[in-house]
Amino acid sequence: MVRTDDSERSGEANLQAELQMFRAQWMFELAPGVSSSGLEPLPCRTSSRGPGVKSVDTRGKQEIAKEEKAKELFLKAVEEEQNGALYEAIKFYRLAMQLVPDIEFKIAYTRSPDGDGVGKRCVEDNEEDGKMADLLSDFQQQLTLQESSVKLCQPELDVNQTHISALPLEVLMYIFRWVVSSDLDLRSLEQLSLVCRGFYICARDPEIWHQVCLKVWGRSCNKLVPYSSWREMFLERPRVRFDGVYISKTTYIRQGEQSLDGFYRAWHQVEYYRYLRFFPDGQVMMLTTPEDPQSIVPRLRTKNTRMDAILLGHYRLSQETDNQTKVFAVIMKKKEEKPVDYHKYRYFRRVPVQETEHSFHVGLQLCSSGRQTFNKLVWIHHSCHITYKSTGETAVTTFDIDKMYTPLFFARVKSYTAFSEKPL
Repeated sequence: MVRTDDSERSGEANLQAELQMFRAQWMFELAPGVSSSGLEPLPCRTSSRGPGVKSVDTRGKQEIAKEEKAKELFLKAVEEEQNGALYEAIKFYRLAMQLVPDIEFKIAYTRSPDGDGVGKRCVEDNEEDGKMADLLSDFQQQLTLQESSVKLCQPELDVNQTHISALPLEVLMYIFRWVVSSDLDLRSLEQLSLVCRGFYICARDPEIWHQVCLKVWGRSCNKLVPYSSWREMFLERPRVRFDGVYISKTTYIRQGEQSLDGFYRAWHQVEYYRYLRFFPDGQVMMLTTPEDPQSIVPRLRTKNTRMDAILLGHYRLSQETDNQTKVFAVIMKKKEEKPVDYHKYRYFRRVPVQETEHSFHVGLQLCSSGRQTFNKLVWIHHSCHITYKSTGETAVTTFDIDKMYTPLFFARVKSYTAFSEKPL
């Protein structure tokens, strides 16, 4: 007991002496005109401490080393998990948490645990979106800051002929309207905008896109809300497509006639197609035939086709309260005026034939399928209306929508927009 008290007293005396020495040196450094570089180094504090202080320092170093080892194991586990070695990752996770249970919360990641590219790609995508949003204003500003005679484009090579850049802006815009044409070929307009900055500005002209929207939806598109531009309305609002044809194929099995021997009866597999072609002026053309698309599609480019089975009519788009866009059409067979031969029945009393007019009412729901938009039409209604001209009465026959009414899918036809007949 006496030795212990003596050691404690000597330790306190050493600490007091060291504290007094530290205070004296600190006051000396604060004195003006004295630099700290000329001072002698302080004596090592640990040398005057007792054995208990040394054990505390040793224990702290061991804790730091253990935490560093746990961090190394945990980061190794993260790397193995990214490489797909899950079993190895679990082993390293377990070793790290055995050393330091809360090691996960003590690690400051120098990179994202999900990999180098994920977070970086997200940031880059956001930056690209911002750049694309301001692309039009950026191009317009660059053209404004150029020389006083602003040109939308410049020739890449020296040519002797007159370059398109010499044309006034009004003439260029008229050419762009010919590119869009009365067929509303906006795909060609988008390709034209990739030529240069000036063409990009012309292709984003709001007047062109506004006129296109009026052609598609008529008076129902007077308000731009909720879209930010007329181009966005055309791209996102449901509509039928004009640069191709909607096609469906129906197959069924029917029983044939019994053979003469009575032991064999044939079965026939019947296939037929339905074609539906829409035009920007509100007209629609429908054809049901067993002929394949390779022979029929080229003949559906214009409304002046010479096919007898073709049905012509008008359609309208309807967006009801259920937020689903439907297409309603009334179609009928083309009228052909035949000359009347009065001499054939000159001496006979003819029985008057009651004249009728047949029309078909079609209802379809516009949907999107796969990566394409507005490329699918689902049957919701089909009926036949027979009107007797003598009495004005109309008989309606409604057909059941069963599995024979297969959906129509859109197929783009490049030849439909190969040349323009009228400007927009």
